[in-house]
Amino acid sequence: MTMQPETSIAVIIPAYKAQGTLRAVVEAIPPTIRHIIIVDDKSPDETWALIQNLAASDPRVVALQNEVNLGVGGAMKTGFQEALRQGADIAVKIDSDGQMDPAYLPALIQPILEGKAEYCKGNRFLDSTPLRQMPAIRRAGNLALSFLTKLASGYWQIFDPTNGYTAISAAALANLNFDELEDRYFFETSMLCELYYQRARVKDVAIPAKYGSEKSSLSVPYSILEFSVKLLGRFFTRIGRAYYLRDFTAVSLLLFAGLLSVGFGAVWGAFHWIASIRTGVAASTGTVMIAVLPLIMGFQMLLQALVLDIQNSPGGRPEH
Repeated sequence: MTMQPETSIAVIIPAYKAQGTLRAVVEAIPPTIRHIIIVDDKSPDETWALIQNLAASDPRVVALQNEVNLGVGGAMKTGFQEALRQGADIAVKIDSDGQMDPAYLPALIQPILEGKAEYCKGNRFLDSTPLRQMPAIRRAGNLALSFLTKLASGYWQIFDPTNGYTAISAAALANLNFDELEDRYFFETSMLCELYYQRARVKDVAIPAKYGSEKSSLSVPYSILEFSVKLLGRFFTRIGRAYYLRDFTAVSLLLFAGLLSVGFGAVWGAFHWIASIRTGVAASTGTVMIAVLPLIMGFQMLLQALVLDIQNSPGGRPEH
């Protein structure tokens, strides 16, 4: 790790029902970290008392508490604001459940220190072993969510989008629209979507999974269903802002012409197909071709727009 002594790193820990794991997480954070900001998200247990005890024994710890339970995103917003007030150069998110090993923190922030990225996130699957060991339904769910996240965020080079082990530069953090960041489990994905508008470079960093005996309460089918609606909304918002409000490029033209062509072919084909069923008279070859050609051309234009959008993705290759 080539961190300069003057570099100020703030680790933010959103805490909810974390009285059994939080102390070990804090004790594992390297002594070079200047600020440890722990945000109690109105836990019903003794988490807040524990945070106060940690703050009393460790001068790096800043104890904060949300007045109401807001979710992981809401707690992180509170922590981010405090990190900016503390003058941190980089803000790192580590969960309170002990599943994010602080030993990998230097590797996570290295691309930011080297000026190669503004935002880094962990990726459990740059090593294919964890992916092979994952149950098929969960693997399919992760692949589906990853593709939808790429589509919505415009970051086509990233994977493992729900990974919450992240680091962000102060400059990128200060330019984020906090009102557009989600309060709950969609928080990390909404971060990616918002970073796109400032063309922030995002890097995946290989960090192995670290699981305890607890089981995830996140249902893969439910997550895909819930996230899909939000991701599609973010996708249409991104396309509208990036290619029609802020600029007009070849992607804008290809999307418009492609959708128009596909729409015409589909409507024409459906109309004459229904007419053929009703009359019992097969449509002529010319009628069929008038439907087929716009469909083929339209799909080609949409695919070309997708290729150009991938090429327009901010950032570079994942860190290996």
